[in-house]
Amino acid sequence: MRKFRFTAAISAAALVLTSCGGGGGSNDFGGTPSPAPAPTPTPTPNPVDGNGGAFAPPAQESLSVTDVQTVIAQAVGEATARNLPSVIAVTDRVGNVLAVFEMNGARAVATTSARTALGTINSPGIDVQGVDVPAAAGAIAKAVTGAYLSSSGNAFSTRTASQIVQEHFPPAPTAAGLESGPLFGVQFSQLPCSDLNQRFGNAGAAALIGPKRSPLGLSADPGGLPLYKNGVVVGAIGVMGDGDYGFDSNILDVDVDDEEAIALAGIQGFAPPAAITANRISVDGTSLRFSDMVVGDLSPLQNNFAAINGTSGNLIAVTGYTAGAIIAGTAYGTEGSGIRASTAAEFQNRDAFILSDGTGTNRFPIRAATDGASVAAPLTESETRAILEEAFIIMSRARAQIRQPLDSRAQVSISIVDTHGEILGIVRSPDAPIFGTDVSLQKARTASFFSNSAAASDLLGNPDTDVAAFVQRVRTFLNDPNALTGTVAFADRSGGNLARPYFPDGELGRPPGPLSRPIADFNPLATGLQAALIFPNLGQHLAFVTGASPTDTPMRCTNTPDAAAGQNRLENGIQIFPGSVPIYRGDQLVGGLGVSGDGIDQDDMISFLGLHNAGLRVGGIGNAPKAIRADNVVVDLGDAQVRLRYVNCPFAPFLDTDDQNVCEGL
Repeated sequence: MRKFRFTAAISAAALVLTSCGGGGGSNDFGGTPSPAPAPTPTPTPNPVDGNGGAFAPPAQESLSVTDVQTVIAQAVGEATARNLPSVIAVTDRVGNVLAVFEMNGARAVATTSARTALGTINSPGIDVQGVDVPAAAGAIAKAVTGAYLSSSGNAFSTRTASQIVQEHFPPAPTAAGLESGPLFGVQFSQLPCSDLNQRFGNAGAAALIGPKRSPLGLSADPGGLPLYKNGVVVGAIGVMGDGDYGFDSNILDVDVDDEEAIALAGIQGFAPPAAITANRISVDGTSLRFSDMVVGDLSPLQNNFAAINGTSGNLIAVTGYTAGAIIAGTAYGTEGSGIRASTAAEFQNRDAFILSDGTGTNRFPIRAATDGASVAAPLTESETRAILEEAFIIMSRARAQIRQPLDSRAQVSISIVDTHGEILGIVRSPDAPIFGTDVSLQKARTASFFSNSAAASDLLGNPDTDVAAFVQRVRTFLNDPNALTGTVAFADRSGGNLARPYFPDGELGRPPGPLSRPIADFNPLATGLQAALIFPNLGQHLAFVTGASPTDTPMRCTNTPDAAAGQNRLENGIQIFPGSVPIYRGDQLVGGLGVSGDGIDQDDMISFLGLHNAGLRVGGIGNAPKAIRADNVVVDLGDAQVRLRYVNCPFAPFLDTDDQNVCEGL
């Protein structure tokens, strides 16, 4: 349908699912066998004022220039042994690109996979399929993914990401008929057009702080692994060498993946603790994957950077990401990282972390809504604060899903927006994965957008006819000519139901949801409305990176009309996996609340109960009236009636009680 190509502008042993009898040893990836932190840490002094809290902030570790040199040298040594000249990127935990090294003879271009979910090749490509991209962009995206998905309680790779973003979970020929991956759609986050993520080259203190954007969003292509020091995630490595930027559609076999082996060599001496690698974490009874390559697959390590710099290749500049020299990483939790502990004036719960501008100022302080022209009684500052505080309390009591050891506390990011998409506040726990910051904001905006009376008109006002066409698809599918005009309250789980290539999710032979591509066109790079909304931004950005355009994409995703001058409801795109609710005052939409970081059912519960409890505390606000929630919508498939979902809360969710069904009846 649409493609962008910039080739001319660019210069010349193993793990399987536990259920299949596999599982690596304690040091298969080079990590130490030491256990992860205790599940319920003793309250530790807050770094600001010494008050105790429920969470232990991670130690402030970072990569030195020498560390980065070692990582690159080890990776280059393995690439040389495998005869695969590659582009190698290293980032810190908040996404600063510390170096990009291009080996002699490395492919300058990678092509995004055009393989559909049915295994056929799409021609012409749809959405972001079959697109030529700079190899350096692919390497950076892989590194950002490894860093952003990991924490002190979980180490995830781009292979892990591949497993959890596809149309069936786990992705395999024998898994057809199962629901989609738990983070289906997360690949279209951390986008280069996001208004939340910082940019390299910004003037002043913001030049080096994070979180930074990724040139291609999050990556599902194996070859990105996190880096750790003393059990603390400090960054990641990404490798692009084979020219194919894709995903692993079958996890039942074991890939001999040269890019992953090169990355694995790079992390030696910086590998995560064995207790927290993805293969130690399960979702719905399925073990996740970390790497198909193990230390025994590697050649003898080479770690002399001076011996390879200028001979095997060179450090390169990448427009928008690095000037071409090696820089040291910033320690997460410091002012310089852009994410730090809150002060008492910023947030009442002293465990909270916030996003800072590098000079001590909170980038997103709690405030009142800006949408008085559209809403009769907008959210007040005290209401915003109550919602964030109550959601933070629910999180602090909740049992984590993707964190080791078992019975650890959930750690997430929490965002609130008004009906114009303006940020009213963002808080996070000390060790929440970085990816959840941008994603929680996407979720908040998505719930508010699809519940808004202006949703249809905004989509119809997009100059891209492909985007506008989704409105009629929704109306036809739901048999509702008034769909997307504010008559139904959509949580992200509800919109996600409509954004799967099968409806109901995963059920073979069923039609696609109206926000998705048909299964014959679908792959993780072609999800439907989500990808179509940001495709022009991505194209403009890659043209900027390659030098084909002097202008970068603006810090605003999508070409939907502004809600008001300078305000757009979808400034960092949409998200299509659960973890948000719209905020109501009676039957009036007043905003959206998004949560992301530690399991989709946990995200649902924290948003739903946090908002409910805030309503009890301050009065006047709360969840949508039951009569208009999306779970009242029943889709007629002819031989079946399928009800949309609103939220889904986990069983036995809390660490401090044995309560079950905690969302029932609310």
